Amino acid sequence: MSDDTYHLSSAKISTLAGKEKTHFLNDKARRSEKSLGALTGLTEIDFCLVEVEPGDETTEHHKHYHEEECLYVLEGEGTARIGSASHAVMAGDFVGFRKGGLAHSLKNTGDGLLRCIIVSQRKNHDVSDYPRRGKRLFRNKDLTWNLVDLTVIDRPFGART
Repeated sequence: MSDDTYHLSSAKISTLAGKEKTHFLNDKARRSEKSLGALTGLTEIDFCLVEVEPGDETTEHHKHYHEEECLYVLEGEGTARIGSASHAVMAGDFVGFRKGGLAHSLKNTGDGLLRCIIVSQRKNHDVSDYPRRGKRLFRNKDLTWNLVDLTVIDRPFGART
């Protein structure tokens, strides 16, 4: 899109090809997404239309320390895992994931396509934990991302975990 794109018609959105993504820590986290935020030049939030096939997840179970996310289910059925609890979700449901909150993920547990809107912040720096993998990701603008084992993180005296 050009720098002057502020509006995407429903006709235009329907012709856009979704970008196929697989999470680097979970080969069952496969989704197709259309980042409408990026296409209109948004740099601090992203607004994505996401489609997930039955049995697949949107991402690896994770939590952010500095960014917030939310999702709104448009179609289909799934299970939102928030911390250790599971919640059935369906069209019309909204789920918010606050920064520093519980780890979260979404799985399509229905028979058809799960379609949702996912809105997230795009901060220059974030730290994310992947509790099922025992990993922490450090992401900083213009630097190489760092993925480390939680067990090897040095916690200086008095530091919070």
